[in-house]
This record gives sequence, structure tokens and C-alpha cells, in this order.
Amino acid sequence: MAPDGYAWWYVDGLSDDGRYGLTVIAFIGSVFSPYYARARRRGPADPLDHCAVNVVLYGTRGKSRAKRWAMTERGRSQVSRSDREFRVGNSNLAFDGESLSIEIDERCVPIPHRLRGTVRIRPHILGTESYAIDPAGRHIWRPVMPSARIDVAMSDPDVSWSGHGYVDHNRGSAPLERDFASWTWSRMTLRDGTAILYDTQPRYGPPVSLALRYGVNSAVERFTPPAPVTLPKTAWRIARMVRSETASDATIRTLEDTPFYARSAVRARLCGEPVSGMHESLSLDRFASPIVQMMLPFRMPRRG
Repeated sequence: MAPDGYAWWYVDGLSDDGRYGLTVIAFIGSVFSPYYARARRRGPADPLDHCAVNVVLYGTRGKSRAKRWAMTERGRSQVSRSDREFRVGNSNLAFDGESLSIEIDERCVPIPHRLRGTVRIRPHILGTESYAIDPAGRHIWRPVMPSARIDVAMSDPDVSWSGHGYVDHNRGSAPLERDFASWTWSRMTLRDGTAILYDTQPRYGPPVSLALRYGVNSAVERFTPPAPVTLPKTAWRIARMVRSETASDATIRTLEDTPFYARSAVRARLCGEPVSGMHESLSLDRFASPIVQMMLPFRMPRRG
């Protein structure tokens, strides 16, 4: 990988009953790391010295909201990888040719709970094409499993569920904040597949908009996305919008609210039908601000 570059593998899932959710992001060159940003300011930095597995559980316990969040950055001595496996610390991702298995063993912050369990993702649809999300082509995105079945079995906390899952992969040769001001992304479950929408605002050049529809036979087609519908800002005042054919069908439930990004469960109307799925709004201007950079180590400890 190029100095100052990155790669990540993103996994999400929502339970069939709508009560639980999960995201796992495995990073080489952790793009949101204050330590990696500091190393880049000193000169070209090695992405393998800044790896992490970010795990977030969303859900309810009784009548209260229950959530666990973990992201510990580690140096190259605690990382191993091959074409089928990627291990960071005690957590491991492995692909056997048919499914992706994730063994999670992390410690949460700021409250030091353990976070342990297994996740297994079996694809309904496999994506083979990659797409540039910036005009210069320095940042590439590939939907790997646009539609999948996810099974989550956690031992700590004791929770298990199954639902609809998704896997994608991003890679780039420059820091995100250098090339982007913001972006919005969402993936929606259709009756016969998945719709994925990506809207990026590069710092240089015109906006990039992708709207892809994947059918059950893994065929992919571009479609013209409907106009954006403005959604309520988060508590941190992050702007949010979703593409929807009707504004009245566009609703959002915040799962993760931070100073520079928000992750949400969203409903809308696409391709003539009501849809639901995951949604993300990211502000790279906020991320690059000195105040946010000072806050990040409290949520992202490093074990070099």
C-alpha cells in the first residue's frame, strides 16, 4: 500500500425484527485515527502501523438502549494478513470462499466492557466491479456482498440475532480529508436485491453520485437517483439527506452520533417500493478540525 494510503472492509447488519444492529470496520491505515494523522504531518506514514477493528453493537435491553463500541489501534507487530485472512490484535476476519467469518475480541471505551463473539456473513449477491468516488480516481469503492445473510452470536454481551447484511471495501492513496469535504452513503434492501447510493463532495472537481441496483442474480445496473430529501440534523449538527421518491416516506433513526459522522437506520422509497437500510453522513471538515482531533484519542486508544 502507498504511504499515507488506506484500505478498509466494512460490514453491517440489521436484525430481522429491527431491534439490533452491528457494524464492523477493519482498517489498514485507519482513516479516522489521530495517530495516523499526526504521523502524516511528520512525513509519509506507513498505513500498516495504524490498523484497527472497529466494532459497534446497537440494540435494546428491556426498555433501555444498549450499545457497545470498541476501536483500538495497533501497530504492525500486532497485525497479520494474507489473501484470505486479516488479524488485528485478538480479532480476526477470514474468508473461506463461501462466507466471511469474524472473530471479535475487543475492549470497549470509555467504559471498559469486553466485546467478544462471532459474526458470519453469507452472500446472496456478490459484487465484482469497483468504482471511483472522486474525480481523480484516488479513492475506490467496491460493494463486495451487496446483499447477504448475517448471523451474530456474541458471548459478551450475551446476544444473538440474524438479519440482512452487507459488505464493502474502500481503498485509497491519499487521506480522506485531503480530497473530500463530505459524503452521504446508504444501502437499502429491495424485494429482489439491494440499492446503494453514494454522494461525495470532493474538494476539487464536481460532486460524484452513484446509484446502483443489484438483483438476486448479482446483475448490477445504474439508475437515476431521485432528488435528495433533507433529514433532521444530528445533535452534533451533522447535515443529513437521503434519496427518496417521496419525502413523506423518508425517516431516520440515529444509531451513532459523533462530532464528524452519523450512522442511522433509514427508511425511504426507491425503485417504486418502500425500502429500509443503513445510512451514513460524514463531514471531513469536522474531522480535520483541531478540536475533534484532540477528542479522538478518548474513543480510539492505541496499543502500538
